[in-house]
Amino acid sequence: MWLSLGWASAPPAYGGLILLPPSRYMARVGDIEATDTKDSTLNYGIVVDCGSSGSRVFVYFWPPHNGNPHDLLDVKQMRDQSRQPVVKKIKPGISMLATTPDQASHYMHPLLSFAAAHVPVTKHKETPLYILCTAGMRLLPESQQAAILEDLVKNVPLEFDFLFSETQAEVISGKQEGVYAWIGINFVLGRFDHEEEEDAMVTVALGGQTESLVRKRTVGILDMGGASLQIAYEVPSMEVFSSPQQEESAKSLLAEFNLGCDVQHTEHVYRVYVNTFLGFGGNLARQRYEELVLNQTSVQHRLQGQQIGTTAETPFLDPCLPVGLEDTSEREGQTLHIRGRGDWQACAQLLHPLLAGINGSQASLTSTYQAPIDFNNSEFYGFSEFFYCTEDVLRLGGHYHAPSFARAAQDYCSLSWSVLTQRFQEGLFSPHADQHRVKYQCFKSAWMYQVLHKGFHFPLDYSSLHMAQLVYDREVQWTLGAILYKTRFLPLRDLRQESSRQAHSPWLRLFVYNHCLFLVCVLVVLLAIMLYLLRLRRIHRRQLRSAPLNLLWLEEVVLLPGQELGP
Repeated sequence: MWLSLGWASAPPAYGGLILLPPSRYMARVGDIEATDTKDSTLNYGIVVDCGSSGSRVFVYFWPPHNGNPHDLLDVKQMRDQSRQPVVKKIKPGISMLATTPDQASHYMHPLLSFAAAHVPVTKHKETPLYILCTAGMRLLPESQQAAILEDLVKNVPLEFDFLFSETQAEVISGKQEGVYAWIGINFVLGRFDHEEEEDAMVTVALGGQTESLVRKRTVGILDMGGASLQIAYEVPSMEVFSSPQQEESAKSLLAEFNLGCDVQHTEHVYRVYVNTFLGFGGNLARQRYEELVLNQTSVQHRLQGQQIGTTAETPFLDPCLPVGLEDTSEREGQTLHIRGRGDWQACAQLLHPLLAGINGSQASLTSTYQAPIDFNNSEFYGFSEFFYCTEDVLRLGGHYHAPSFARAAQDYCSLSWSVLTQRFQEGLFSPHADQHRVKYQCFKSAWMYQVLHKGFHFPLDYSSLHMAQLVYDREVQWTLGAILYKTRFLPLRDLRQESSRQAHSPWLRLFVYNHCLFLVCVLVVLLAIMLYLLRLRRIHRRQLRSAPLNLLWLEEVVLLPGQELGP
C-alpha cells in the first residue's frame, strides 16, 4: 500500500543536529571544501524553509549522476569561498503576511537574491527552486495560505530565472517534514548506500513484493524541542493489526515512498513511521506540570484547608527543582509559590501522568498507535533536548547509557541551588548552558527519561541510542531530505538520455562511416579526372614539339587567289 507524504500532522520541532566520530567518515572530508562554481558539470538546487519565526534559504549542488540506477544523487550543501554554508535567514515568518499576501514575493526577494548571487548565472534556468512552508503557515486558514503561495508563483518568475512552478511552492505537513528529516539524516550517514559491507543489515518486507530485501539498517530519529516531540523510524516488516480501528490509525502515521529514480525498482522503497506530539516539548511540558501541581494544591486547599503553594512561607516543595531554589508560577490568575527539594526519582513519578496527553487529547504517548521497534536490530539518534539534557550540564552527550544518565541526573538534582549557581558562574558547565538550563535541568532530564523509557518504551539496557548535534561539523536540516526527494527522478532522465545515445550510436557510426566513404570516392574520381586531363595536356605538348617547322608554317599561312609565294 502506497501512502502519501501529505497527511496533516502537528508541527514538529526541528533544530537538532548530529555529532559523529570523524574517524569513521574521513571519506567525506572533501565536503567542507568551497564549491567550484567554475565546474560547468555541476547542478544546483534551492530550498527555502519558511518557518514560524523566520525563513531560511539553502543552496545545494551535485555532480552528474554516476550512471548506476541504484544510487541517489550526491547532493551536498553549497559552500562559499570561506567554506561556510550558503545559508541566509530573515525574520519574521512568512505567515505574518496573512493579511498582506501581495507582499510575499517582496518578502522572499532578499533570500532569492542571495541564492542567485551564489549560483552561476548560466545555471539559473536549470536550477530548481522549492519554497516549502511549515508550522507557521499550517496554522493559517487555507484561503490565506493559497493567497500567499499564489503571489509567489506569479511574481517570483518575473524577477528570477530559476526553474519554478506552482507545484514547487507549498505548505508541507508535519509528517512530510518528519520524513524529509529522516531522509536527510540517513543520507548523510550513508544508509542509502546498498553495497555489501560489514554494517548492520535489515530484512525489509514490502507490500505487494513476493521477496524481501536485505539492505543497510537505517537510523531512527528522536527530536524534542521546546514545544513538541517527534519520532521517525523505518518499519521494515509488515504488521498485522489487531483491529480495523488500529489499522486506520496507523495509516495516518505511516509513509511508504520510493526514493529511487525508477518506480519499478524497490531498492529504495521505505516505510517510515512518523509522529509528532504537540505539547510534549521541554518547555510546554514544564508548563503542563505546573498547571497539574496548581490544580492539585487548589483541590487540597479546598478539601483540607491546607495553604500549600499559596504563600512564600508555605511553598510547594517541588522535587523537580534543585534544593533551595525558590520560584513562582502564575496560571489562570493564580500564583504558585515553589521551593525546590531536588528529588529526581520523585520528580519522574510525578511526570508520568503527563505522558497520557493534554486533557484527554489525541496527543498521547500511552494510547497513540506506535509501530513496533526491533530494539535488537535498530539504531536511533536523539536531537535538541535529548542532546542538551545529556551534554550541556551532565556532559554525557554521545552514546546514551540509561543507568549512568539516571545516576548523574539524580546527583545533579540533589545539589543545592547555591552550589549550582556557583559552578555556573565559574564556567564548569558547557559553554552552551545558560541559567535557564541550569535551573530546569533536573526537570527536563526527568521528563526526557520518562518520554524515552515510559512513553516510547526504550529498554533501560538499550545500547544503540546516540545523543547528537552535528554531522561532520555541519548542520543537517530537513531541507536536504526535501531536495533529495524532490529531485529523485533526475537521475532517470539522465540515464534515459545516455541510453538513447547508446542505442542510436551504431546507426550514427554507420551514417558517419557511409558519408566518409562517399566523400573519399568523390575525391578519388576527381583526382582521377585531374590526372587524366594532365596526361592529355602533356601528350599534346609533346606532339607539338616533334612536328616539322615548315609544316607548322604552312598550317599557319593562308594564300589568297592570285598570290604567289615570294621571297
